[in-house]
Amino acid sequence: MQHDILLPFSGGCLTGRFLERHRRFSVALGTEHGRVWIHSNNTGSMLGLTRPGALVLASKSPNPNRKLPYPQEAVRCGDPPGGGSGFWAGMNTSVPNRMIEAAFLARRLGFAKGYTAIRREVRRGESRLDALLTGPSLPPLWVECKNVTLVEDGMACFPDAATVRGQKHLRELMDIVSSGERGAMFYLVQRPDGRCFGPAAFIDPAYAALFWQALRAGVEIYPYEGCLTEAGIGLGRLLPLAKPDCPDVSADFPDMTDSRRI
Repeated sequence: MQHDILLPFSGGCLTGRFLERHRRFSVALGTEHGRVWIHSNNTGSMLGLTRPGALVLASKSPNPNRKLPYPQEAVRCGDPPGGGSGFWAGMNTSVPNRMIEAAFLARRLGFAKGYTAIRREVRRGESRLDALLTGPSLPPLWVECKNVTLVEDGMACFPDAATVRGQKHLRELMDIVSSGERGAMFYLVQRPDGRCFGPAAFIDPAYAALFWQALRAGVEIYPYEGCLTEAGIGLGRLLPLAKPDCPDVSADFPDMTDSRRI
């Protein structure tokens, strides 16, 4: 299915084969022009996405003063040796923050109906959250955005490494909800092979337990599919939540579709 590109890449994109990753922030590619270093802002493990020889897509930054002018955007997955039906998996962690604004302005977010303004990187107390939506006669809607690159057995999972910071964000959103305002997690799944979404209990059980606690407390969960091409990124479908499999969650867990205001 084709989707409108909400975040186009600038001209002059570069593709090359993954050679190595240096100190998380630099990636070496083998290209037709030789070895080229590009910038990666993804501090996660990028589990399963750093295979030697994998095709990598980098965009051209409009900033002429960057030391590494090409930021890493995506890696190609699932291509058989002779070519075929693979897909791009997005690795740029700044994309979800930009996508929430682009999708809001394009009126693509059902959960934001009635809201008329968006601000990014807004301070609340001693914290800073990714977005604040406001509208007439509506409670403030605070949104924290996360990038998802891990899929296991058809389930898109977050995080791909233990994250104390991610746990902090869930607690902040629970506090927001308890004050009478709305709090939501916007997970952008930047690959198409996830059939559902859930927390990665096999990587960070503390985050997973807190995720289900936050959902019970009224934090809204919106895992959207990001649709990548070599031209840019669109917004796809809203993924269903996987049923929790942790023992702390009872069998009478509330219906997740209704709880997410879809």
